[in-house]
Amino acid sequence: MSNKKIFVQPDEVETQKFDWGTLQWLSEPRVTEADRFSCGVVRLETGQGHVRHNHPESEEILYFIKGKGLQTVGDEEKECSEGELVHIPQAVFHSTINTGKEELVLFAVYAPHGPEAFLRSLPECEILPPKGKS
Repeated sequence: MSNKKIFVQPDEVETQKFDWGTLQWLSEPRVTEADRFSCGVVRLETGQGHVRHNHPESEEILYFIKGKGLQTVGDEEKECSEGELVHIPQAVFHSTINTGKEELVLFAVYAPHGPEAFLRSLPECEILPPKGKS
């Protein structure tokens, strides 16, 4: 067995920080043995979100854990809240905006993995090390 993690705590992984929110990838090739998907927690403050974009090689699942937001997938738009799941097909343009009065927390899954590495490479991405590490 390799040194990759099986049990992962959020404080053990880096945080990708953007002006629209943060992402913590709890499972990606750099963290776990998963090689067919990546997943993590997305946090958006009130009124924040990300512009329409797509993932040419991956489909995405978003599960709303806390809060509410306006979700656009292709030409469809819906106000979503905790307990709802959104499937975003491969290469379809989409966006998420926190429309609530509290932090919006989502669980995101990419299959296959890859968009998380692309996000890390963007110049506007600030990498915060795992807590307790510098």
